[in-house]
Amino acid sequence: MKMFFQPLFLVFTLLQKEVFPKDHTWVHFIKSYVENEGKPTIVIFSELCWEKNIIVNLASELSKIGSRSSTSLDVDSKYYSHDLLYLIDLDCPKAEEIIALATERKLFCSPYRWLVITAWSELANETALWNSPVLADSDLVLAERTGSYFKLTELHKASPNGSMIPTTRGYYNGSLVDQRPHRELFRRRRDVMGHTLTMSAVVQDSNTTRYHLVQEDRLEARYDYISKICWTNAKIALEMLNATPAVIFSYRWGYKVDGNWSGMIDDLYSGRADLGTNCVVSEQRLDVVSYTDTLAPFRVRFIFRQPPLPYVANIFSMPFSTNVWIAMSVCAVLTTATVYLATKWEAKEGKGPTQLDSIGDAMLLTFSAIGQQGCVMEPRRLSGRMMVFVLFTALMALYAAYSANIVVLLQAPSNSIRTLSQLANAKITLAALDVDYNHFVFQLFKDPVHQLVYKRIDPEKGKKHFYDFNEGVERIRQGLFAFHAIVEPVYLRIEQTFLETEKCDLMEVDYLNSFDASVPVRKGSPYLELFRVVFKQLRESGIQSAVSKRLQVSKPHCSSKMSSFSSVGLMDMKPVLIFMLYGICLSVAIAVAEIVVFHLKKQRNFNLVKMNRPNLA
Repeated sequence: MKMFFQPLFLVFTLLQKEVFPKDHTWVHFIKSYVENEGKPTIVIFSELCWEKNIIVNLASELSKIGSRSSTSLDVDSKYYSHDLLYLIDLDCPKAEEIIALATERKLFCSPYRWLVITAWSELANETALWNSPVLADSDLVLAERTGSYFKLTELHKASPNGSMIPTTRGYYNGSLVDQRPHRELFRRRRDVMGHTLTMSAVVQDSNTTRYHLVQEDRLEARYDYISKICWTNAKIALEMLNATPAVIFSYRWGYKVDGNWSGMIDDLYSGRADLGTNCVVSEQRLDVVSYTDTLAPFRVRFIFRQPPLPYVANIFSMPFSTNVWIAMSVCAVLTTATVYLATKWEAKEGKGPTQLDSIGDAMLLTFSAIGQQGCVMEPRRLSGRMMVFVLFTALMALYAAYSANIVVLLQAPSNSIRTLSQLANAKITLAALDVDYNHFVFQLFKDPVHQLVYKRIDPEKGKKHFYDFNEGVERIRQGLFAFHAIVEPVYLRIEQTFLETEKCDLMEVDYLNSFDASVPVRKGSPYLELFRVVFKQLRESGIQSAVSKRLQVSKPHCSSKMSSFSSVGLMDMKPVLIFMLYGICLSVAIAVAEIVVFHLKKQRNFNLVKMNRPNLA
């Protein structure tokens, strides 16, 4: 009896497997599925154990809805990645090989899509599918057929070692019904089931950060504030994803040393961390990390006080604009002419020892008035003296205005340094904060301007200009000193130590000229899109701004500009001293010329006398 039922059971099993062969119903289902996707699609089906006419019919139906198909897993262009939909039949004998190949080529991750179909009541190749790395960014749908009914289930794992999580996607019974609550994949994968996600925090200023960062007590805010803000925001973001936040510490941001990555970038590259601290985007890092969004906005700049205006310009000639020169010239010509005419009329009644007699005497009087000096030659009558009085009054007003302009210009800051090239050629000291990143970033650029700045900070011979934080800020206060550092801690120190009038001429110049610093994530991370979305939500909701304002200080505002006076030094009087030196040199030269001319005339007269004596004899 037992021997009779055994063959019957085998026949029943074989019939059970062949009840639902790959017929045209599968074709209509796949076509409906692709149409429901609502995006450009290239269907890749390889190693399908279907009848040839069914495969041809499938390709034909897909072409009618504008979708292409291929039987090769190799795609020539990376620009088609978002269009690819891989179709695999678990009932085929080579399905396990395809799953293994896809795992090796990392085809289960974003942006690839998968449709896995089966008609057996018990899944064939179930172990291979369940062990595959179908993580949070994977878009894999399992379609199980029972009669004419297709059940669609999404499969993914919250973590590489987690169990497979099935989620109902919909069903097909002649028409496809999509039961997804949201079509966006990241909205359906926001729950990572408590999986631990680790952040690598950079600690460079003080080891006390390891304690205060975790406690979030906002103490010692000037130390490693970027890592503290990043951790606070990252912790909120990870809790939004139902993840367990964890933190490890690194001593540097991460640079290539002898071909190997170090610091935070190495933590991401090796898998010890899932995300890092805000860092500057660099071309080398793009090979191993992907950037998401900023959690702690910061800037790395040269900070300095603009040099005083007398250091970069001749302030004593600045008040003399073209209109001033024209007005002075017209005034001098008219005054000279009127004084000359008045003195010519006076000369008809008699001449005195101080009487103006020529146009040259009138010009001498005018130039004496312009220089606020007297002249021995002067008019004698009331009309001429009235003209001289008007001249001196007008020039006195001009002199008063000129003096007021000089007083203002002596205290005014200049705008001479606004670009990196101007800073590189400025006569001020260039220096940098003595921290790890400043010893690397200056070597990243090879153009002449950046190289000039680098050589001034780190010369091959002589003293290197790397300073302690407090000393560097104090040198900024003293002036003629540019300090390269993260600006927010510097501004916090400036608020504590600078006078109000010393905050008015602060200036920044960007050396790196890079994008805003962003949070790096390990390249190929399945949580990349989740991080991007929640980080943007933090910024849009104002949480990121609120957290940043707790520890960051913006550029100090100038509240009392030009309200105090400072002493005038020799550098401020440099143009005047040079002008005086030129005048002394010119006067000495004229005196020497007069002496030479005098002796030549004397010698000439002596020679004439000697020549005339024989004639007299």
